[in-house]
Amino acid sequence: MRKFIRVMKALSDPNRVKIIKMLCEKELCVCEITAVLGLAQSTVSKHLKILEEAGLVCYRKEGSWINYQLSEGDDSRYAHAMLEHLNEWLADDAQVRDILTRMQNVDRAQICAA
Repeated sequence: MRKFIRVMKALSDPNRVKIIKMLCEKELCVCEITAVLGLAQSTVSKHLKILEEAGLVCYRKEGSWINYQLSEGDDSRYAHAMLEHLNEWLADDAQVRDILTRMQNVDRAQICAA
Protein backbone atom coordinates (compact mmCIF):
# COMPACT_ATOMS: atom_id res chain seq x y z
CA MET A 1 0.00 0.00 0.00
CA ARG A 2 2.95 2.35 0.61
CA LYS A 3 3.77 2.73 -3.10
CA PHE A 4 0.13 3.44 -3.94
CA ILE A 5 -0.11 6.18 -1.30
CA ARG A 6 3.17 7.73 -2.48
CA VAL A 7 1.88 7.97 -6.06
CA MET A 8 -1.47 9.39 -4.97
CA LYS A 9 0.16 11.98 -2.70
CA ALA A 10 2.55 12.99 -5.49
CA LEU A 11 -0.40 13.60 -7.79
CA SER A 12 -2.45 15.47 -5.19
CA ASP A 13 -0.83 18.80 -6.08
CA PRO A 14 -2.07 20.65 -9.21
CA ASN A 15 1.43 21.88 -10.10
CA ARG A 16 2.80 18.35 -10.03
CA VAL A 17 -0.01 17.20 -12.32
CA LYS A 18 0.86 20.09 -14.66
CA ILE A 19 4.51 18.98 -14.66
CA ILE A 20 3.43 15.45 -15.58
CA LYS A 21 1.28 16.78 -18.41
CA MET A 22 4.24 18.84 -19.68
CA LEU A 23 6.51 15.81 -19.55
CA CYS A 24 3.92 13.84 -21.52
CA GLU A 25 4.85 16.15 -24.40
CA LYS A 26 8.65 16.08 -24.10
CA GLU A 27 11.53 15.98 -21.67
CA LEU A 28 12.31 19.28 -19.99
CA CYS A 29 14.85 20.88 -17.68
CA VAL A 30 13.96 22.72 -14.46
CA CYS A 31 14.43 26.11 -16.17
CA GLU A 32 11.84 25.27 -18.82
CA ILE A 33 9.31 24.04 -16.27
CA THR A 34 9.95 27.12 -14.12
CA ALA A 35 9.39 29.45 -17.08
CA VAL A 36 6.11 27.83 -18.09
CA LEU A 37 4.61 27.48 -14.61
CA GLY A 38 5.94 30.76 -13.21
CA LEU A 39 7.18 29.06 -10.05
CA ALA A 40 10.49 29.46 -8.25
CA GLN A 41 13.25 27.09 -9.32
CA SER A 42 13.46 25.66 -5.80
CA THR A 43 9.71 24.94 -5.81
CA VAL A 44 9.92 23.14 -9.17
CA SER A 45 12.91 21.12 -7.92
CA LYS A 46 10.94 20.04 -4.83
CA HIS A 47 7.99 19.00 -6.98
CA LEU A 48 10.28 17.00 -9.27
CA LYS A 49 11.88 15.26 -6.28
CA ILE A 50 8.45 14.19 -4.99
CA LEU A 51 7.47 12.93 -8.45
CA GLU A 52 10.77 11.08 -8.75
CA GLU A 53 10.38 9.42 -5.35
CA ALA A 54 6.92 8.24 -6.41
CA GLY A 55 8.39 6.63 -9.53
CA LEU A 56 6.60 9.02 -11.90
CA VAL A 57 9.59 10.87 -13.35
CA CYS A 58 13.26 10.23 -13.84
CA TYR A 59 16.14 12.28 -15.17
CA ARG A 60 19.21 11.90 -17.29
CA LYS A 61 22.28 14.04 -17.52
CA GLU A 62 23.31 15.34 -20.90
CA GLY A 63 26.44 17.45 -20.51
CA SER A 64 25.50 20.27 -18.15
CA TRP A 65 21.77 19.67 -18.71
CA ILE A 66 19.59 17.59 -16.43
CA ASN A 67 16.58 16.49 -18.45
CA TYR A 68 13.44 15.22 -16.73
CA GLN A 69 11.15 12.74 -18.40
CA LEU A 70 8.34 10.41 -17.48
CA SER A 71 9.46 7.23 -15.83
CA GLU A 72 8.77 3.93 -17.45
CA GLY A 73 6.91 3.11 -14.24
CA ASP A 74 8.82 -0.14 -13.76
CA ASP A 75 9.28 0.50 -10.04
CA SER A 76 5.58 0.81 -9.34
CA ARG A 77 2.60 -0.56 -11.17
CA TYR A 78 0.61 2.32 -9.67
CA ALA A 79 2.95 4.91 -11.18
CA HIS A 80 2.82 3.13 -14.51
CA ALA A 81 -0.99 3.00 -14.50
CA MET A 82 -1.36 6.65 -13.53
CA LEU A 83 1.08 7.80 -16.21
CA GLU A 84 -0.85 5.87 -18.84
CA HIS A 85 -4.10 7.51 -17.79
CA LEU A 86 -2.67 10.99 -17.28
CA ASN A 87 -1.39 10.96 -20.82
CA GLU A 88 -5.05 10.88 -21.91
CA TRP A 89 -6.75 12.72 -19.04
CA LEU A 90 -7.21 16.50 -18.74
CA ALA A 91 -6.80 17.23 -22.44
CA ASP A 92 -9.87 19.44 -22.24
CA ASP A 93 -8.75 21.30 -19.10
CA ALA A 94 -8.16 25.02 -19.73
CA GLN A 95 -5.13 25.23 -17.41
CA VAL A 96 -3.48 22.24 -19.05
CA ARG A 97 -4.13 23.58 -22.55
CA ASP A 98 -2.66 26.92 -21.45
CA ILE A 99 0.58 25.46 -20.11
CA LEU A 100 1.00 23.23 -23.17
CA THR A 101 0.57 26.28 -25.40
CA ARG A 102 3.05 28.32 -23.33
CA MET A 103 5.47 25.41 -23.45
CA GLN A 104 5.76 25.76 -27.22
CA ASN A 105 7.18 29.27 -26.84
CA VAL A 106 9.89 28.40 -24.34
CA ASP A 107 13.41 28.52 -25.78
CA ARG A 108 15.74 26.49 -23.56
CA ALA A 109 18.89 28.18 -24.82
CA GLN A 110 17.47 31.58 -24.07
CA ILE A 111 16.01 31.00 -20.61
CA CYS A 112 18.71 28.72 -19.22
CA ALA A 113 21.51 31.07 -20.25
CA ALA A 114 20.08 33.89 -18.12
